[in-house]
Amino acid sequence: MAVSDSKNFELDVNEHIEEAFERCGLEARTGYDLRTAKRSLNLLFAEWANRGINRWTIEQKTIALANGVANYPLGTLTMTVNSTTSFQDGEAITGGTSGATATVSSAVSLEDTQASIDVLSAVTRQNSGTSSQSDLSITRIGRDAYLSLASKRSTGRPVQFYVDRLITPEIKLWPTPDSSSSYELVFDRLRRIDDADTQENTVEVPFRFYPCVSAGLAYYLSVKFAPDKVQLLKAIYEEELQRAMQEDRDRSSLLIAPSLDYYRV
Repeated sequence: MAVSDSKNFELDVNEHIEEAFERCGLEARTGYDLRTAKRSLNLLFAEWANRGINRWTIEQKTIALANGVANYPLGTLTMTVNSTTSFQDGEAITGGTSGATATVSSAVSLEDTQASIDVLSAVTRQNSGTSSQSDLSITRIGRDAYLSLASKRSTGRPVQFYVDRLITPEIKLWPTPDSSSSYELVFDRLRRIDDADTQENTVEVPFRFYPCVSAGLAYYLSVKFAPDKVQLLKAIYEEELQRAMQEDRDRSSLLIAPSLDYYRV
């Protein structure tokens, strides 16, 4: 017998809902059933964000740093402007000052920034795109350490950052970037999973996590529709999730060397 030679199996939102209801011993019959299931699916993705397992949503962002500006949004701000001279359609607006005159014709979109969950690592980049480009790893500090900085307005190449995890998160740099060079902040951020909007959408989840999605949604729905199956479906969900999390680990090399401190005189 010939194999299918197909590797594109995927479930859309509707199929995950059907699978979850079937695991509860039920069928989705009404529009409300679909609506409440989709809501539970989005809540499941929020729970995954708290567990920090959505590694596939890690993405690298670059922000051009401006002289004297220490605080930056943790993502991209999108706006539409009506310009009289210097700006052109589709042109990016970066930090700093400009001689252009422009008016914002719509509210600034914070969607990309608010999708940020956390920052995993960051560097400041100097002389970007040239043969002398250099990246400097900068250290993350906590709220208390940032508050305790005595000279928050001192300037130079940033060496520390604090992530203020507000509803619209921002990153605070120290020292404040100066004008001695053109700095960029390059950071890896963890962002939220795309919402399950319509039943025809596929979920933004790797195929190896498909069993977790259906198992987790079945558990969430059992709380509302099949309380007698809650413990069983929760156990299945946690087992599926643990297995996927173990597989989704970082496989970088780990070197362990014995300490020689006790042999030193």
